[in-house]
Amino acid sequence: MTRLFCLALLLAVAGCQSSGEFSPDGLPGRAVSAAEDVDGLLVGHRLMDAGEYELALRAYYRSIAEQGPTVDALSAIGSANLRLGRLGQAEQMLRRAIEFDPEFIPAINNLGVVMVENRDWGQAAHLFRTAFALDSGRSEEIRENLRLALANLEISGYTDENNDNFALVRRGDGRFLLLASH
Repeated sequence: MTRLFCLALLLAVAGCQSSGEFSPDGLPGRAVSAAEDVDGLLVGHRLMDAGEYELALRAYYRSIAEQGPTVDALSAIGSANLRLGRLGQAEQMLRRAIEFDPEFIPAINNLGVVMVENRDWGQAAHLFRTAFALDSGRSEEIRENLRLALANLEISGYTDENNDNFALVRRGDGRFLLLASH
């Protein structure tokens, strides 16, 4: 009975397969390989949603290899590295994404998250303020990130009250030097 069932199953599967070649629109024509016309960025995003960060990272790199570097791909690589706990690599890729597009909100926000992980509250607060301003305050996530960074900035003791020992000196051409007074 089991052999008969297996044979019937194999015949059913074989019957579902088409022997002709079809184009993506379902018409007879050129066959499309499985890897062709697959957006590595989209695949990577889906893998990130599934918690498969290492596989997502591979898909993002494949996207860059095929389409060249884009702000989306660079930011996505940074985000995948962040999820994998590779903070140095995440920071590097997110900074590259921001160089590519200084107003790309996801990269700015995620770089802020990297700074939080590094306990660099001042830099994190600055990045979240920037992302919040560019987003016009619409994102609840960015608002919460900014709130937490500011709260931790105050807790860490890096506040205006503790900065009395420093002086900011203008050096020209928009450059400033922070001097410690004793």
